Amino acid sequence: MLSYKDGALNIERIENIVFQISELRKKGYQPILVSSGAVATGRKKVKISDKYDPVSARQLWSSVGQVELMNIYRNLFSQYGLICAQVLVTKTDFSTREHYLNMKNCLTTLLSNNIIPIINENDAVSVTALMFTDNDELSGLLASMMNVDTLFILSNIDGIYNGDPNNLASRVIHRVNGNFDEISQFISVAKSNFGRGGMLTKARIAYRVAKSGIRVVIANGSRHNILLKLLKTPNSIPHTTFIPGEPTSNVKKWLACSEGFAKAKVFINEGAQQALASCKATSLLPIGVTKIQGEFSEGDLIKIVTHSGKTIGLGKARYNHQTAIISIGKKEENPIIHYDYLFLL
Repeated sequence: MLSYKDGALNIERIENIVFQISELRKKGYQPILVSSGAVATGRKKVKISDKYDPVSARQLWSSVGQVELMNIYRNLFSQYGLICAQVLVTKTDFSTREHYLNMKNCLTTLLSNNIIPIINENDAVSVTALMFTDNDELSGLLASMMNVDTLFILSNIDGIYNGDPNNLASRVIHRVNGNFDEISQFISVAKSNFGRGGMLTKARIAYRVAKSGIRVVIANGSRHNILLKLLKTPNSIPHTTFIPGEPTSNVKKWLACSEGFAKAKVFINEGAQQALASCKATSLLPIGVTKIQGEFSEGDLIKIVTHSGKTIGLGKARYNHQTAIISIGKKEENPIIHYDYLFLL
Protein backbone atom coordinates (compact mmCIF):
# COMPACT_ATOMS: atom_id res chain seq x y z
CA MET A 1 0.00 0.00 0.00
CA LEU A 2 2.91 2.37 0.69
CA SER A 3 4.66 1.52 -2.58
CA TYR A 4 3.96 1.99 -6.25
CA LYS A 5 3.86 -1.05 -8.54
CA ASP A 6 7.54 -0.58 -9.40
CA GLY A 7 8.47 -0.65 -5.71
CA ALA A 8 9.15 3.06 -5.23
CA LEU A 9 7.79 4.56 -2.03
CA ASN A 10 4.56 6.52 -2.32
CA ILE A 11 5.68 9.54 -0.30
CA GLU A 12 2.36 11.34 -0.71
CA ARG A 13 0.52 8.43 0.89
CA ILE A 14 3.02 8.22 3.74
CA GLU A 15 2.59 11.96 4.33
CA ASN A 16 -1.15 11.48 4.62
CA ILE A 17 -0.75 8.57 7.06
CA VAL A 18 1.50 10.73 9.24
CA PHE A 19 -0.97 13.63 9.12
CA GLN A 20 -3.82 11.35 10.17
CA ILE A 21 -1.81 9.96 13.07
CA SER A 22 -1.00 13.49 14.22
CA GLU A 23 -4.72 14.32 14.14
CA LEU A 24 -5.53 11.16 16.09
CA ARG A 25 -3.02 12.17 18.74
CA LYS A 26 -4.76 15.54 19.10
CA LYS A 27 -8.02 13.68 19.73
CA GLY A 28 -6.47 11.69 22.55
CA TYR A 29 -5.81 8.41 20.73
CA GLN A 30 -2.56 6.48 21.11
CA PRO A 31 -1.86 5.06 17.65
CA ILE A 32 0.67 2.32 16.94
CA LEU A 33 1.85 2.11 13.33
CA VAL A 34 2.88 -1.15 11.67
CA SER A 35 4.61 -0.10 8.47
CA SER A 36 5.99 -1.98 5.51
CA GLY A 37 8.19 -0.46 2.81
CA ALA A 38 11.75 -1.22 3.92
CA VAL A 39 12.45 -4.04 1.46
CA ALA A 40 10.80 -2.18 -1.43
CA THR A 41 12.81 0.94 -0.59
CA GLY A 42 16.07 -0.98 -0.46
CA ARG A 43 15.28 -2.76 -3.70
CA LYS A 44 14.97 0.58 -5.52
CA LYS A 45 18.09 2.00 -3.89
CA VAL A 46 20.49 -0.92 -4.33
CA LYS A 47 20.80 -3.12 -7.43
CA ILE A 48 22.43 -6.49 -6.81
CA SER A 49 23.44 -9.36 -9.06
CA ASP A 50 21.46 -12.55 -9.50
CA LYS A 51 24.08 -14.58 -7.63
CA TYR A 52 22.47 -13.75 -4.27
CA ASP A 53 19.76 -16.04 -2.97
CA PRO A 54 16.36 -14.51 -2.04
CA VAL A 55 17.09 -14.54 1.69
CA SER A 56 20.40 -12.66 1.32
CA ALA A 57 18.81 -10.18 -1.08
CA ARG A 58 15.96 -9.51 1.35
CA GLN A 59 18.40 -9.03 4.23
CA LEU A 60 20.40 -6.49 2.23
CA TRP A 61 17.38 -4.54 0.96
CA SER A 62 15.67 -4.43 4.34
CA SER A 63 18.85 -3.27 6.11
CA VAL A 64 19.36 -0.40 3.67
CA GLY A 65 15.68 0.42 3.19
CA GLN A 66 14.78 0.53 6.89
CA VAL A 67 17.19 3.43 7.47
CA GLU A 68 15.69 5.49 4.66
CA LEU A 69 12.12 4.63 5.62
CA MET A 70 12.63 5.72 9.23
CA ASN A 71 14.32 8.95 8.15
CA ILE A 72 11.23 9.75 6.11
CA TYR A 73 8.94 9.07 9.06
CA ARG A 74 11.14 11.02 11.46
CA ASN A 75 11.17 14.10 9.21
CA LEU A 76 7.43 13.97 8.57
CA PHE A 77 6.42 13.46 12.21
CA SER A 78 8.75 16.28 13.33
CA GLN A 79 6.66 18.68 11.23
CA TYR A 80 3.83 18.06 13.70
CA GLY A 81 6.05 18.21 16.76
CA LEU A 82 5.94 14.45 17.24
CA ILE A 83 8.71 11.95 17.95
CA CYS A 84 8.63 8.46 16.47
CA ALA A 85 10.57 5.35 17.44
CA GLN A 86 11.59 2.29 15.46
CA VAL A 87 10.79 -1.13 16.89
CA LEU A 88 12.01 -4.10 14.85
CA VAL A 89 10.68 -7.49 15.89
CA THR A 90 10.85 -11.13 14.86
CA LYS A 91 8.22 -13.80 15.19
CA THR A 92 10.12 -15.49 18.00
CA ASP A 93 9.66 -12.34 20.10
CA PHE A 94 6.03 -13.41 20.49
CA SER A 95 6.74 -17.04 21.25
CA THR A 96 8.26 -16.72 24.74
CA ARG A 97 6.65 -14.98 27.70
CA GLU A 98 9.89 -13.15 28.60
CA HIS A 99 10.29 -11.56 25.15
CA TYR A 100 6.56 -10.94 24.88
CA LEU A 101 6.36 -8.99 28.14
CA ASN A 102 9.59 -7.13 27.37
CA MET A 103 8.21 -5.95 24.03
CA LYS A 104 4.89 -4.98 25.59
CA ASN A 105 6.73 -2.94 28.22
CA CYS A 106 8.75 -1.20 25.49
CA LEU A 107 5.63 -0.16 23.57
CA THR A 108 3.80 0.89 26.73
CA THR A 109 6.75 3.07 27.75
CA LEU A 110 6.91 4.71 24.32
CA LEU A 111 3.20 5.50 24.35
CA SER A 112 3.28 6.87 27.89
CA ASN A 113 6.00 9.28 26.74
CA ASN A 114 3.94 10.47 23.76
CA ILE A 115 6.18 8.72 21.23
CA ILE A 116 4.76 7.07 18.10
CA PRO A 117 5.95 3.44 17.81
CA ILE A 118 6.64 2.37 14.22
CA ILE A 119 6.94 -1.39 14.02
CA ASN A 120 8.20 -3.68 11.30
CA GLU A 121 9.61 -7.16 11.03
CA ASN A 122 13.38 -7.37 11.35
CA ASP A 123 13.92 -8.96 7.94
CA ALA A 124 17.68 -8.69 8.30
CA VAL A 125 17.76 -11.40 10.97
CA SER A 126 14.41 -13.21 10.66
CA VAL A 127 14.71 -16.90 9.89
CA THR A 128 12.76 -17.68 6.71
CA ALA A 129 10.78 -20.53 8.28
CA LEU A 130 9.74 -18.28 11.17
CA MET A 131 8.85 -15.10 9.28
CA PHE A 132 5.46 -13.45 9.63
CA THR A 133 3.10 -14.18 6.75
CA ASP A 134 3.07 -10.40 6.33
CA ASN A 135 2.57 -7.29 8.44
CA ASP A 136 -1.10 -8.14 8.89
CA GLU A 137 -0.12 -11.12 11.02
CA LEU A 138 2.28 -8.88 12.94
CA SER A 139 -0.39 -6.23 13.48
CA GLY A 140 -2.82 -8.88 14.74
CA LEU A 141 -0.34 -10.08 17.35
CA LEU A 142 0.40 -6.50 18.41
CA ALA A 143 -3.29 -5.62 18.63
CA SER A 144 -3.83 -8.57 20.94
CA MET A 145 -0.71 -7.78 22.96
CA MET A 146 -1.65 -4.14 23.54
CA ASN A 147 -5.38 -4.89 23.91
CA VAL A 148 -6.28 -2.13 21.44
CA ASP A 149 -9.80 -0.84 20.84
CA THR A 150 -9.61 -1.14 17.04
CA LEU A 151 -7.20 -2.65 14.53
CA PHE A 152 -7.21 -0.89 11.16
CA ILE A 153 -5.83 -2.98 8.29
CA LEU A 154 -5.27 -0.75 5.28
CA SER A 155 -5.22 -2.35 1.84
CA ASN A 156 -5.37 -1.13 -1.76
CA ILE A 157 -9.07 -1.99 -2.11
CA ASP A 158 -12.13 -0.96 -0.09
CA GLY A 159 -12.55 -4.18 1.87
CA ILE A 160 -13.89 -7.67 1.30
CA TYR A 161 -16.17 -7.97 -1.72
CA ASN A 162 -18.95 -10.48 -2.35
CA GLY A 163 -17.30 -11.27 -5.70
CA ASP A 164 -14.39 -10.24 -7.89
CA PRO A 165 -13.44 -6.66 -6.89
CA ASN A 166 -12.88 -5.89 -10.58
CA ASN A 167 -16.48 -6.83 -11.36
CA LEU A 168 -18.76 -3.76 -11.23
CA ALA A 169 -21.56 -5.91 -9.86
CA SER A 170 -19.54 -6.85 -6.76
CA ARG A 171 -20.20 -5.01 -3.52
CA VAL A 172 -18.20 -4.51 -0.33
CA ILE A 173 -19.31 -6.67 2.60
CA HIS A 174 -19.78 -4.05 5.30
CA ARG A 175 -20.08 -6.30 8.36
CA VAL A 176 -18.64 -9.70 9.18
CA ASN A 177 -20.13 -11.36 12.24
CA GLY A 178 -20.17 -15.10 11.78
CA ASN A 179 -18.42 -18.10 10.30
CA PHE A 180 -15.22 -17.26 8.42
CA ASP A 181 -16.01 -19.93 5.83
CA GLU A 182 -19.02 -17.86 4.78
CA ILE A 183 -16.79 -15.08 3.41
CA SER A 184 -13.59 -16.94 2.48
CA GLN A 185 -15.15 -18.07 -0.82
CA PHE A 186 -15.24 -14.44 -1.97
CA ILE A 187 -11.66 -13.55 -1.16
CA SER A 188 -8.97 -13.33 -3.79
CA VAL A 189 -5.70 -15.14 -3.08
CA ALA A 190 -3.70 -12.65 -5.16
CA LYS A 191 -0.76 -10.89 -3.53
CA SER A 192 0.96 -7.61 -4.18
CA ASN A 193 4.31 -7.50 -5.96
CA PHE A 194 6.22 -6.70 -2.79
CA GLY A 195 4.07 -8.35 -0.12
CA ARG A 196 4.01 -11.89 1.25
CA GLY A 197 0.34 -12.04 2.19
CA GLY A 198 -2.89 -10.98 0.55
CA MET A 199 -6.57 -10.31 1.26
CA LEU A 200 -7.12 -13.87 2.47
CA THR A 201 -4.44 -13.37 5.13
CA LYS A 202 -5.94 -10.01 6.10
CA ALA A 203 -9.40 -11.50 6.46
CA ARG A 204 -8.20 -14.52 8.44
CA ILE A 205 -6.25 -12.34 10.88
CA ALA A 206 -9.15 -9.90 11.14
CA TYR A 207 -11.59 -12.69 11.94
CA ARG A 208 -9.44 -14.17 14.68
CA VAL A 209 -8.61 -10.83 16.30
CA ALA A 210 -12.28 -9.85 16.25
CA LYS A 211 -13.27 -13.20 17.73
CA SER A 212 -11.01 -12.39 20.69
CA GLY A 213 -12.92 -9.15 21.38
CA ILE A 214 -11.18 -6.48 19.27
CA ARG A 215 -12.93 -4.59 16.48
CA VAL A 216 -11.13 -4.86 13.13
CA VAL A 217 -11.62 -2.69 10.06
CA ILE A 218 -10.28 -3.44 6.57
CA ALA A 219 -10.30 -0.34 4.37
CA ASN A 220 -8.61 1.32 1.40
CA GLY A 221 -5.47 3.09 2.57
CA SER A 222 -5.17 4.98 -0.70
CA ARG A 223 -8.27 7.00 0.14
CA HIS A 224 -7.35 10.42 1.50
CA ASN A 225 -7.77 10.70 5.30
CA ILE A 226 -9.35 7.25 5.45
CA LEU A 227 -8.74 6.79 9.19
CA LEU A 228 -10.25 10.16 10.12
CA LYS A 229 -13.31 9.50 7.95
CA LEU A 230 -13.83 6.05 9.42
CA LEU A 231 -13.83 7.51 12.92
CA LYS A 232 -16.02 10.53 12.15
CA THR A 233 -18.48 9.31 9.49
CA PRO A 234 -17.96 5.55 9.02
CA ASN A 235 -21.13 5.11 6.96
CA SER A 236 -19.85 7.53 4.31
CA ILE A 237 -16.89 5.41 3.30
CA PRO A 238 -16.83 1.79 2.04
CA HIS A 239 -15.04 -0.66 4.32
CA THR A 240 -15.45 -4.03 6.01
CA THR A 241 -15.87 -4.19 9.78
CA PHE A 242 -15.35 -7.40 11.72
CA ILE A 243 -17.69 -7.22 14.71
CA PRO A 244 -15.85 -8.08 17.94
CA GLY A 245 -16.91 -11.08 19.96
CA GLU A 246 -17.11 -11.25 23.71
CA PRO A 247 -13.99 -9.85 25.41
CA THR A 248 -11.51 -12.56 26.26
CA SER A 249 -8.46 -12.84 28.47
CA ASN A 250 -5.09 -11.50 27.32
CA VAL A 251 -3.91 -15.10 26.97
CA LYS A 252 -6.73 -15.96 24.56
CA LYS A 253 -6.09 -12.74 22.60
CA TRP A 254 -2.48 -13.85 22.16
CA LEU A 255 -3.55 -17.37 21.17
CA ALA A 256 -5.90 -15.94 18.52
CA CYS A 257 -2.93 -15.03 16.29
CA SER A 258 -0.37 -17.59 17.45
CA GLU A 259 -1.14 -20.64 15.31
CA GLY A 260 2.28 -20.32 13.70
CA PHE A 261 3.98 -21.07 17.03
CA ALA A 262 2.39 -24.50 17.49
CA LYS A 263 4.86 -27.34 18.05
CA ALA A 264 2.58 -30.34 17.45
CA LYS A 265 -0.92 -31.56 16.60
CA VAL A 266 -3.47 -33.30 18.80
CA PHE A 267 -6.19 -35.18 16.89
CA ILE A 268 -9.62 -35.49 18.49
CA ASN A 269 -12.77 -37.58 17.96
CA GLU A 270 -16.25 -36.30 17.13
CA GLY A 271 -17.32 -36.32 20.77
CA ALA A 272 -14.51 -34.00 21.77
CA GLN A 273 -15.20 -31.77 18.77
CA GLN A 274 -18.84 -31.41 19.77
CA ALA A 275 -17.91 -30.71 23.38
CA LEU A 276 -15.47 -27.96 22.39
CA ALA A 277 -18.04 -26.40 20.05
CA SER A 278 -20.73 -26.27 22.73
CA CYS A 279 -21.62 -23.14 24.70
CA LYS A 280 -20.21 -24.72 27.86
CA ALA A 281 -16.64 -23.89 28.86
CA THR A 282 -14.76 -27.09 28.09
CA SER A 283 -11.13 -28.17 28.38
CA LEU A 284 -9.52 -30.68 26.03
CA LEU A 285 -9.49 -34.01 27.89
CA PRO A 286 -7.37 -37.05 26.96
CA ILE A 287 -10.48 -39.19 26.53
CA GLY A 288 -11.34 -37.24 23.39
CA VAL A 289 -7.86 -37.53 21.86
CA THR A 290 -7.15 -40.16 19.19
CA LYS A 291 -3.51 -39.51 18.37
CA ILE A 292 -0.66 -37.03 18.78
CA GLN A 293 1.64 -35.88 16.01
CA GLY A 294 4.93 -34.23 16.97
CA GLU A 295 6.70 -33.53 20.23
CA PHE A 296 5.98 -30.80 22.77
CA SER A 297 6.83 -29.75 26.29
CA GLU A 298 4.69 -28.30 29.05
CA GLY A 299 3.68 -24.76 28.05
CA ASP A 300 4.19 -25.27 24.30
CA LEU A 301 1.39 -24.40 21.90
CA ILE A 302 -0.33 -27.32 20.18
CA LYS A 303 -2.98 -27.44 17.46
CA ILE A 304 -6.29 -29.22 17.88
CA VAL A 305 -7.20 -31.16 14.74
CA THR A 306 -10.43 -33.02 13.90
CA HIS A 307 -10.55 -36.56 12.53
CA SER A 308 -11.00 -35.04 9.05
CA GLY A 309 -7.78 -33.05 9.37
CA LYS A 310 -9.23 -29.58 10.01
CA THR A 311 -7.50 -27.39 12.61
CA ILE A 312 -10.17 -25.99 14.92
CA GLY A 313 -8.14 -24.53 17.77
CA LEU A 314 -4.92 -24.35 19.71
CA GLY A 315 -3.75 -23.91 23.24
CA LYS A 316 -0.97 -24.31 25.80
CA ALA A 317 -0.09 -27.86 26.76
CA ARG A 318 -0.42 -28.68 30.46
CA TYR A 319 2.18 -31.43 30.16
CA ASN A 320 4.59 -32.93 27.64
CA HIS A 321 3.82 -35.25 24.73
CA GLN A 322 5.08 -38.37 26.52
CA THR A 323 2.55 -37.92 29.31
CA ALA A 324 -0.15 -36.99 26.82
CA ILE A 325 0.42 -40.16 24.76
CA ILE A 326 0.07 -42.34 27.85
CA SER A 327 -3.20 -40.58 28.72
CA ILE A 328 -4.86 -40.90 25.28
CA GLY A 329 -8.43 -42.20 25.56
CA LYS A 330 -8.40 -42.44 29.36
CA LYS A 331 -11.08 -41.06 31.67
CA GLU A 332 -10.53 -38.86 34.73
CA GLU A 333 -7.17 -37.58 33.51
CA ASN A 334 -6.02 -33.96 33.72
CA PRO A 335 -6.83 -31.85 30.64
CA ILE A 336 -4.17 -31.70 27.95
CA ILE A 337 -5.27 -28.09 27.36
CA HIS A 338 -7.20 -26.22 30.05
CA TYR A 339 -10.06 -24.00 28.91
CA ASP A 340 -8.27 -20.86 30.20
CA TYR A 341 -5.45 -21.53 27.71
CA LEU A 342 -7.60 -22.70 24.79
CA PHE A 343 -8.67 -20.72 21.72
CA LEU A 344 -11.04 -22.10 19.10
CA LEU A 345 -10.35 -20.88 15.57
